[in-house]
Amino acid sequence: MNEVGISTNCVMDLPLERALTILEPLTHLVEIQCDANHSLFRHASVLDKFDLRYTIHAPTADGNIAESFEPIRKASIAVIKETAEIADLVGAKKLVIHPGFCLDPTCRKASVSALHRSIQELGDLQEEFSVRFVMENLGSMDCCFFQNTELIQDLRAAGLGLALDVGHANLTGTLDAFLKEKPDHFHLHDNKGMCDEHAACGTGIVDFGKILPEIGDATLILEVLKLKDVKPSLEYLTSLGY
Repeated sequence: MNEVGISTNCVMDLPLERALTILEPLTHLVEIQCDANHSLFRHASVLDKFDLRYTIHAPTADGNIAESFEPIRKASIAVIKETAEIADLVGAKKLVIHPGFCLDPTCRKASVSALHRSIQELGDLQEEFSVRFVMENLGSMDCCFFQNTELIQDLRAAGLGLALDVGHANLTGTLDAFLKEKPDHFHLHDNKGMCDEHAACGTGIVDFGKILPEIGDATLILEVLKLKDVKPSLEYLTSLGY
């Protein structure tokens, strides 16, 4: 069974080197959340100091690949390209990408079109890199795209992979449907079905037992928000056979 890696989301308040020092004894695989203290545009050299394997989550704080205003959409794709360049340099296995959002309902149609353009462009871009691009399903906020499996056919056609966030799928009632699509990458965390808690695995209502048989050779990343939830989560997942 693939080792469960850990996202740096649980230590975002710390400098990247300190964060990796804390996580290294717990796993051999770390997902770098490429924002703020952990921006690889500023701190990529830190990764060479550790005997770790990496996946990378593209920046989420700025940018929107579903933005109908073309200069912003293009800039967002450019940021992903720069992140992919870094990912290849550090030998990262997966690059997680968010599908974007639309804050103004009157622009929804244009935003959907922008997202589809971005998917095609990311598919073309994927061919330039070794790192595998995987797009993540988002949660239940109305502004978010990719809350169900409708985009997956387009993703696969473009050559992109699927990152299944099980907590997000729990909120949208789509976990079973997403599991049938053979995800390439998993984000593991829990919630009680009301909000996106990113809580310790085993403390909510996500059925991790049904996820285990569908993992295959996908990469697994624990994505809790608090460092204190890492060890209990790993222990719980181990008890299930992860």
